Amino acid sequence: MAASAEQFKTNYAVERKFEPFYRGGKVQINKDGTHLLCICGNKLNVLEIATGAIARTIEPDDQEGITCFVLSPNDEILVTSSRALLLKQWQWQDGTCTRTWKAIHTAPVSSMTFDPTSNLLATGGCDSTIKIWDVLKQYCTHNLKGSSGVVHLVQFHPDMSRLQLFSSSMDYKIRIWSLTSSKCLCILETHYSAVTSLCFSPDGDTMISSGRDKICTVWDLVTNTPKRTVPVYESVEVVLLLPKSSNLIGRDKNLKSFLFITAGSKGILRIWDAATSQCLYTQKLPHTSQKTSEEEVDGHSLTHCLLLPNQEEIITVNAEHSIIMYDLHNLDLKKQFAGYNDEILDVKFLGPSDSHIVVATNSPQLKVFELETSNCQILYGHTETVLALDVFKKGFTFASCAKDRTVRIWKMHKTTGEVRCVAMGGGHTNAIGAIACSRLSASFIVSGSQDFTLKIWTLPESISKASKHQTSKLESLYASVTEKGHDKDINSVAVSPNDKLIVSGSQDKTAKLWSSADLSLLGVLRGHKRGVWCVQFSPVDQVIATSSADGTVKLWGLRDFSCLKTFEGHDASALKLIFVSHGKQLLTSGSDGLLKLWTIKTNECIKTLDGHEDKVWGLHGNKLDSAVVTGSADSTIILWKDVTEVELAEEQAKQENEILQQQELSNLLHEKRFLKALGLAISLDQPHTVLRVIKAILQEPQGKDDLEKNILRLRKDQKESVLGYCSVWNTNSRNCHEAQCVLNILLMNETPDSLLQYSSLKGSVEALIPYTERHMQRMGRLLQASMFLDFMWQHMRLTDLPMEEEDQVPVHIPRFTQSVQENGKT
Repeated sequence: MAASAEQFKTNYAVERKFEPFYRGGKVQINKDGTHLLCICGNKLNVLEIATGAIARTIEPDDQEGITCFVLSPNDEILVTSSRALLLKQWQWQDGTCTRTWKAIHTAPVSSMTFDPTSNLLATGGCDSTIKIWDVLKQYCTHNLKGSSGVVHLVQFHPDMSRLQLFSSSMDYKIRIWSLTSSKCLCILETHYSAVTSLCFSPDGDTMISSGRDKICTVWDLVTNTPKRTVPVYESVEVVLLLPKSSNLIGRDKNLKSFLFITAGSKGILRIWDAATSQCLYTQKLPHTSQKTSEEEVDGHSLTHCLLLPNQEEIITVNAEHSIIMYDLHNLDLKKQFAGYNDEILDVKFLGPSDSHIVVATNSPQLKVFELETSNCQILYGHTETVLALDVFKKGFTFASCAKDRTVRIWKMHKTTGEVRCVAMGGGHTNAIGAIACSRLSASFIVSGSQDFTLKIWTLPESISKASKHQTSKLESLYASVTEKGHDKDINSVAVSPNDKLIVSGSQDKTAKLWSSADLSLLGVLRGHKRGVWCVQFSPVDQVIATSSADGTVKLWGLRDFSCLKTFEGHDASALKLIFVSHGKQLLTSGSDGLLKLWTIKTNECIKTLDGHEDKVWGLHGNKLDSAVVTGSADSTIILWKDVTEVELAEEQAKQENEILQQQELSNLLHEKRFLKALGLAISLDQPHTVLRVIKAILQEPQGKDDLEKNILRLRKDQKESVLGYCSVWNTNSRNCHEAQCVLNILLMNETPDSLLQYSSLKGSVEALIPYTERHMQRMGRLLQASMFLDFMWQHMRLTDLPMEEEDQVPVHIPRFTQSVQENGKT
């Protein structure tokens, strides 16, 4: 019995969080290419590219939201602008704000850039003006007026000897400003839509501008005239100069040519020759066919693109807030981060050692995260939102279902970790909201739909058998059995550990047990007052667990289909549940964002975990039963670690340490080393132990003098702690004598100025005064009573004794009175 009790879990702790870190806007990389800076709401996140973890978060105090930011080329200065029309200068490595000043703009700043020397900062505002700041000397050097509308693009010429600034606003024109005269030198006009970016040739005499009018223009900056117009047939957001390196893609035969890269609405990178206006290379992505590559792809369009400092890698950002890194040698995908996941509908561990998680978001695409590096694979296949997932026992294969009425089987490569779709099946007439995989082997899956039917899909042997070489052929799945299961939407299905039974839960408030052979009905579980959200088989007992929108979790016996136990504790819908501790406990999630850990034997909720702010739709445990992963509608994925053994070990170590310290304290008291004993008791922060030491000191012949010597030899922080303890002891009349002794010593020997330096003095004095007044009143009443007894004793005569014997009776009453008087004076 003791051994089984030790297996019960008592607590989970957050090991890692996958939170939204980018929701659109500008991104920038630091000088050495190790960190990426991006905006997420009112915060600026600094992301470690190697691990995908958020290194630090920079959040202004004004809570007005960051409109723009820029990092200086030398990596030393970060400047942010807010809607409060303030500019803030930061040390981004530690997140401290070093300077704040007014932007002078009458509207928020929309664009910012540093010059190559990191001395000048240009800000373009929504008020049609441009300000140039000397960051080192901290003053505004130029105020450039003449733009029309929002100035959304400002950029210094890379050759600072020319002292030129380029800008563009809502009139689709490019203006060249002279920093010597503060006047507009020239206006370049060819675009018929917003100009999005500029890039310059190495000699600084040629510039390329891109716009949303689907053209790029090559400019001669010597004559300020257009050389040629390159039709690119897509809205271009970024244009970049391709570095002159022979091993880069597109440079094999064009070492000296002026080549540039475009990124835009088609969601692909393309390399162009500025001299011939020819497209030399078009990127091919696995999710884009030949047809879609010629069109604008919704959701996959690129919004940002930038080269890494090593000039051999390129980062793109798409409209779905995914940050993707490619190798410039062949444009192969190297790494991918998901900046924003939207609402998490389901999440499961993946891989033989649970090294990955697969996530269904409010999107047709699935996301597979590698836990160690946060690298994300985006899986394309479904055409509408994916609603549910389940993983086969070995962890390499999993199934998904979606609103597009199809189920898909996905397989992970054992060595590379690459995931691809291997089979697909359709047949339901409405969205499929539940799916479950067979447990013993990858032989079948079960789906439950909003068309009220259950289907069993038999998997081909090519999928169930492990194959070293994956083929690109997509297998077709066909339903072997179909059965109308419920009167309303089916929310959950599960397969028994022996693959012989299937249980389904529905909005019709029932759960039903079926035979996996032919979907024949074996029993109906009735008892919930609202729809059933989740059903699960126990891994060890003939028991089914169900969770419902009525906030309860129920256990049902398979023999007579009766309700064995009901767990009540959720204040809202219980959405998901899993068995943990080898079937001895339950972990449930609710629509209030809480997780609850239940012990089945006692019906007791032993722990409530608060980590999410919205409905927790996803809940799954790993194979070792040592961790769980949760996904919520708040776009957050949390990896929870079982800390039961760690906390138990810490508690045991704490108890052992306390025993050793108590023994050491006893030894010090026995040896009458009171100062060290008092210091040890104070370090333990135990008022009762300190009181015990003080009582031991007062029992000595020169107790009060010894106590005064030891109290005065304490450090200032120790004296402050003792004063706080006095306010606790003083509340009890048994301990008030010791409290008043210590208080008397401190008041008689400490100056008022030194006492006022105690941070807790006010609270201690407020707690001491009322109880001290009570003790004083009690001592006064006791003194009056003792004086009355003394008076009565002096005026009474013992009638039964002769006068000689009466004089020999010892008189104790006056001594008692004297003792009371002494205590009253104290």
